[in-house]
Amino acid sequence: MSGLTVDETQILKEVCALFQIKDEFLAWERINSGHINVTYEVRFQSGKRYIVQKINTYVFKNPVEMMQNIVSVTEFIRKKMQTSGQEVGRRVLQYLQTVDGNYYVTLKDGSFWRCCHFIERSVSFLKTEDLSVIEEAGKAFGEFQTHLADFPVQDLHIVIPHFHNTVKRYEALYEAVKKDEANRLREVTDILEGYKKLESLATKPYRLYQEKFLPLRVTHNDTKTSNVLFDAETKKRLSVIDLDTVMPGLVAFDFGDAIRISASTAGEDEKDLSKIALDFDKYQALTRGFVKALNGRMTEAETSTLALGALAMTAECGARFLTDYLNGDKYFRIHYPDQNLARAKCHLVLANDMVSKLDKMQAIVDEYCR
Repeated sequence: MSGLTVDETQILKEVCALFQIKDEFLAWERINSGHINVTYEVRFQSGKRYIVQKINTYVFKNPVEMMQNIVSVTEFIRKKMQTSGQEVGRRVLQYLQTVDGNYYVTLKDGSFWRCCHFIERSVSFLKTEDLSVIEEAGKAFGEFQTHLADFPVQDLHIVIPHFHNTVKRYEALYEAVKKDEANRLREVTDILEGYKKLESLATKPYRLYQEKFLPLRVTHNDTKTSNVLFDAETKKRLSVIDLDTVMPGLVAFDFGDAIRISASTAGEDEKDLSKIALDFDKYQALTRGFVKALNGRMTEAETSTLALGALAMTAECGARFLTDYLNGDKYFRIHYPDQNLARAKCHLVLANDMVSKLDKMQAIVDEYCR
């Protein structure tokens, strides 16, 4: 076990019992790759494993609605795959229910928990240089949207209002600047100016949506490579995971967020800024997988804004990291002091590199769309 405490063990036993797991509790391990929730892999005597998560209710203020979204979407995909004769067991997340039929439990301390089956013989990649894996990730997120193309998008709850509203994200940044709650503004004036220069381009996709040029779709909204599970042996895609932010959104933002992580030459908090750039080989691999999986389902306006979506998501996420740094690191989990500042610097460098490469990025999109 990792970081074992009596309290955590007892809490996990209680949570698993409430999800009707009738097996002898054996061990647990914390998974530290995420920024928001607290995630555990829990093992039982029979050999079965489950993923148990404590939801961050500071971020997800309506976790019941969030779970309704997740269950609606996963069951929709499951039924569609079963109807077409596809193998389902390792391809779609499956959440456990309580005796009352709920997909969540709330403990006496107010903490909110969920539990899903562990997908065996699977791996995930926080970062990879393997172009075939990157292409598979693109296919996974493209297929996710394809499966949900006829899902009634209006039925989804808005679990985080304005989540990818880049205009509002910039407004939040300027509000954080005004308050300077953690007394850090003097450290970031150059970085702040850099994000201001990107604002017009970064907010363009959202403004095009406001002007009715871009349609809303069911989107994942957090399309990191680490949010795809792959077969441990073949490295082929299995299931898209971490569905907390499934909401109505823009296809360009799902594509763009995937590019932000998968096609960068460095990690999102790399200290050596000279190492950060857009890797065209990675960009091409993910674009090929994503666009081909959508199989002509995008409108002309959507395809024409995919590359711009990558720039928008990079600038938006960087602005969010900078906002959180100015606010005192309340939103994103940090593993060392100033990590949000490092993230903001990295994203600014990557976004500026994308500005210089935007025409070529869009040309690659157009090539695969044809």
